[in-house]
Amino acid sequence: MIDRVRRFIEKEKLFAPGATVIVGLSGGMDSMVLLDLLTLSGYQCVAAHCNFHLRGEESNRDAAFVKKWCKGIDIPFTSIDFDTTQYAADKKISIEMAARELRYDWFEIVRRQYVAEAIAVAHHKDDSVETVLLNLIRGTGIKGLSGIMPKNRHVVRPLLCVTRAEIEEYIAERDMPYVFDSTNDNDIFLRNSLRLNIIPQLEKLNPSVREAIWRTSRNLFEAEKVYSESLRDIIKDLFRDDKIDIAKLRQTASPRSVLFEILSPLGFGASVIEDVYLGMESTSGKVFHSKSYRLIKDRGVFILDPVTGNERDEELIQIHLETEEVTGSLHLLIRKEEMPLSIEKNSRILYADLSKLKFPLTVRRWNKGDWFIPFGMKGRKKVSDYFTDRKYSLKEKENAWILLSGDDIVWIVGERPDDRYKITEESSDVFVVEMVNNAI
Repeated sequence: MIDRVRRFIEKEKLFAPGATVIVGLSGGMDSMVLLDLLTLSGYQCVAAHCNFHLRGEESNRDAAFVKKWCKGIDIPFTSIDFDTTQYAADKKISIEMAARELRYDWFEIVRRQYVAEAIAVAHHKDDSVETVLLNLIRGTGIKGLSGIMPKNRHVVRPLLCVTRAEIEEYIAERDMPYVFDSTNDNDIFLRNSLRLNIIPQLEKLNPSVREAIWRTSRNLFEAEKVYSESLRDIIKDLFRDDKIDIAKLRQTASPRSVLFEILSPLGFGASVIEDVYLGMESTSGKVFHSKSYRLIKDRGVFILDPVTGNERDEELIQIHLETEEVTGSLHLLIRKEEMPLSIEKNSRILYADLSKLKFPLTVRRWNKGDWFIPFGMKGRKKVSDYFTDRKYSLKEKENAWILLSGDDIVWIVGERPDDRYKITEESSDVFVVEMVNNAI
């Protein structure tokens, strides 16, 4: 088995000969075999143990066992204690996810401390088979059916070429001690139930089912490389500046797959992504949500928008006669000029008759029912109708500001002034406001 693991390390380019490697050592059978194999193969191993304090005295037993074992075989050893339950509560995540985050974050700290090339963990073939079935039950894409990857950045898995049965044979031949995690026999956990109940039933149908699933996952792993490369090119062409071009999306071989690859990493669930796919034909303004993002249908595009608080909607900015600059959500430069004055045709600059203004002026988000008299016109127009005429997207409408004198709109900021405040031949002093940028 040692030769097979060596060849696997070389084939997958997990780390260089003689490299320093951090070995995640729980004390269980798999990690004990991993440490032994890497040590015998000439790698400079550092054992790292996490005590998650989830199994009472059993957790402390494991920590004491691995510390004593490493001391006996003269392997550098480091360990850490975690309050996993509290961490999970603070982060509002599952205990399993909390343990994973704590473990790998700390492993990376240790790797840097020892200037190690990699972090080796003890997943094997059977773990990968269980992961494929687990993902299949929960629902997944092609990547989820590819099983556990041999290498993910600095985390490597040298035992993916061997089975649990082979690990058991090796540990018996070497007469190596190990500790047993009692929770492994508890089938209330889905992964344990797969291992203890479901896979044995599948083996009745096909005694080689584990190997069959493994081969299938490897085939999908190779196919996924082609799939991902093609998708990257497609996504690069149709997804730019947080906008998905719907016309180009329709022309792809599988719009659903493209949407899944774009939206799934952003927290959109499968059912929502299906709604987005069907929403390609819906009217503008439809919104789809994940916890961190929303996707807005706006004519020929889907606009991706991070979810933020609503406090900006309540924001009011006051401008006094002596104000020279406004910063924050909106950046405005303000000055007073005298006529005659050269007027620049620029929608981002307001020129208003100073004598007509009532200070302090107010800047706020527009509201339904707001109206103004657009520059060059005589009649009133609702701001909402103006935005519709200008084909504003929902996001652009939400981000629009208005400048008011009393209750009257003076300027849709960066867009159009009100005719009532325009400069005339009788004007002497001019109030100039320039929008530098919109920070939202």
